[in-house]
Amino acid sequence: MSNLRIGQGWDLHRLASGRRLIIGGVEIPSPKGEVGHSDGDVLIHALIDALLGAASLGDIGSHFPPSDDRWKDADSGDLLRKSLKLIREAGFRPVHVDSTVILQEIRLSGYRETIRNKLAQLLELSVEQVSVKAKTKEGVDATGHGEAIEAMVVVLLGEDDPSVWL
Repeated sequence: MSNLRIGQGWDLHRLASGRRLIIGGVEIPSPKGEVGHSDGDVLIHALIDALLGAASLGDIGSHFPPSDDRWKDADSGDLLRKSLKLIREAGFRPVHVDSTVILQEIRLSGYRETIRNKLAQLLELSVEQVSVKAKTKEGVDATGHGEAIEAMVVVLLGEDDPSVWL
């Protein structure tokens, strides 16, 4: 049996006027966007945490700390590519991703497949290996009041050795 690893990630960002709303590398038209040191892409940030956690490589803050100006306004897709390099150097590759975005006021149904395709492209996976769901908080807490956005991600990593998959 191959060496499989599971990782989970979660992230939350405040929403504010004058910021872009980027989810899974896709810009969504919105009067509010994520507040963050980088571009604030909550879904990719949770994905990075899940990937790094599954490979026992720490978390997004240990690799891309908000105190480091190199990551100011960084494209989260670039941070994901750097994280994938670390995952592969540790001998793993993503096998499956299951994600949920929690956002109250903006509906993602028209963007879900675009986000799914973008994540598959970034991860070098087929679309069938990536799941993207959207939920609301039904008016509960900061996310439910439209003040924040959250994302939860679970990933499965496998050994980065094609012979184990034959």
